[in-house]
Amino acid sequence: MGTLEGGVGGGSGGGVTKFDKHDPRQVLISEAIAKMIVRDLQPVSIVENQGFRELLQLLEPRYTPESQRYIQSQLLPAYAYQAQLATHQALASAQALSLSLDLWRGSPGTASGYLGVTCHFLSSDWQMHSALLACLPLTGGSSGSRVIADFDEVCQSHGVSGRAFRVVVDPFTAATTTMRPCCLPGFLVPPVLTNGQYGDNAEALDNGNDAEQGIKNGHSDGREEGDWEESWEQGLGVSRVDCFSRSLEQCVREGLRSCPQISATLAKTSHFYNYITSAVPLEKLSQVFDGMIIGGAGNIPDAARDWAAQLKVLRRLLDSVEFLEEMSGPGELALGGTERALLRELTDTLEPFTEAWDMVHGERQADIQVDRHVSISLALPCVLGLRKHLSETSTPHCPALQLGLSQAVEHLLAPILENPLYITATTLDPQFKLTWSSNPDWHRQVLVEELSKHSPVSSPVDLNTDLHPQSQTLPVPAPSPVSSLSRPCKLFSFIKQRPATQAKSLEQELAVYLREEPTDEEALHYWRRKAIDFPLLAQVAKRAFTVPACSTVVESIFITAGHLLLPERGCVIPKNLETLIYLKANYRLLWT
Repeated sequence: MGTLEGGVGGGSGGGVTKFDKHDPRQVLISEAIAKMIVRDLQPVSIVENQGFRELLQLLEPRYTPESQRYIQSQLLPAYAYQAQLATHQALASAQALSLSLDLWRGSPGTASGYLGVTCHFLSSDWQMHSALLACLPLTGGSSGSRVIADFDEVCQSHGVSGRAFRVVVDPFTAATTTMRPCCLPGFLVPPVLTNGQYGDNAEALDNGNDAEQGIKNGHSDGREEGDWEESWEQGLGVSRVDCFSRSLEQCVREGLRSCPQISATLAKTSHFYNYITSAVPLEKLSQVFDGMIIGGAGNIPDAARDWAAQLKVLRRLLDSVEFLEEMSGPGELALGGTERALLRELTDTLEPFTEAWDMVHGERQADIQVDRHVSISLALPCVLGLRKHLSETSTPHCPALQLGLSQAVEHLLAPILENPLYITATTLDPQFKLTWSSNPDWHRQVLVEELSKHSPVSSPVDLNTDLHPQSQTLPVPAPSPVSSLSRPCKLFSFIKQRPATQAKSLEQELAVYLREEPTDEEALHYWRRKAIDFPLLAQVAKRAFTVPACSTVVESIFITAGHLLLPERGCVIPKNLETLIYLKANYRLLWT
């Protein structure tokens, strides 16, 4: 245990008796410090800072600060070991599971990068959980084959090889060298400094040339993309599912890129926004933005770094632009009639995309204590809704926007409409069933064929050593015990015999299920309640609903870590950052 003799400053501590190293209060404070380091991804060296120690001395003079070495080499690894034990125990009894593979690669010229493997699993009580299995630094280059090898090793070490139903991957892994969120081009929200320049976060929010570097027409170097695609196909095969939220984001990115004239108007709107947030009193701004102020002291929340959050701010600004101009007197920064019409066209066209994004991501908060799992059952209805909206939308001020979005949706999202997995997941969601279908008979046939593949005797995807999907035969459950008391034929002759066809076939279960009216009941709650009535469908639902529609929490953690890893920021990279990321993602396993 690292200690400071006599407390801060090396004095006698004013006669204060220090806690014993095993005192509950000493242990509790040390744990709280570790939790702060993990949650904020702070370097462990913070515990050696003089100001930090003086603060501890003021708050609790009896506490003996732990050394950086102790926290880094003993405390954090001990918490990581506890999280691993809890994960192994939970996965051993999981009813069904799917995996997500996340990558973060540093900016050009840096060797930083991490691989995250997340497991989404269903417990015996139909509760969905997620746990980060591993966060590994990318070594030996970032080739697809190397990533697949590391991924397979993680699966085997956690006992999930051969058990994963699907593996969700980023479809644009080969296209990007950095993971930056899609933003409205030119809409920079940090405050303008006195020298006329933007704050440090401006570059991270820019959706211009820097953010699009290496992404041209949806891909970068054709050879690199081909290598990754071949690795995905060989390593994951039919188990691979492209991340829906990343495809949705890419549609928005391509739509915005197709209409470059938007950038100049958004840049002017950004100046106007930054001006009013500094000139209008906060209580007046709150009437307009209702807690959505994302400028201010130069520190922008992660939730404000994506296009959807910026679009909501832009919509509120347009709804109250006259009031804001009256309050601030912006002069030349005022938005003209044509500019307002263009911005209104932009917000109206992207509004359904925002709704789809919010459904998939929900409230994006830094606190990750609560599991929030959104399955792919939402994807197909979202695609149909976006398609219909774009077909009915007119964009006279910016026709290229509607065209670019339509082309992106057809290219990136429309294949979902023909995918049996998505058809199955959506139909097994009790709020949808087949209400979305324009050809119920054909979709019902697709359902029967897909359901028969995943009935209780069919096999899950094998992710074993050769990395090729193989077949495995699951053991047939043992029959339930039969009463040892034989039924007397005459004595119990008044009791009606059970019908010989009581056990329904898959087709019969599906027919009865579809005859029921759709309900807004949460899908997993519904199937937990209906598992007795539809045992075969319930077995398939268990698997289908483990496949997530959105990127895991690891993606947002990677983005946060990216701010620490960018060398131009002058920040110190936390040692063993992968351990901090692992603990942050599994925070709730230890501290809830």
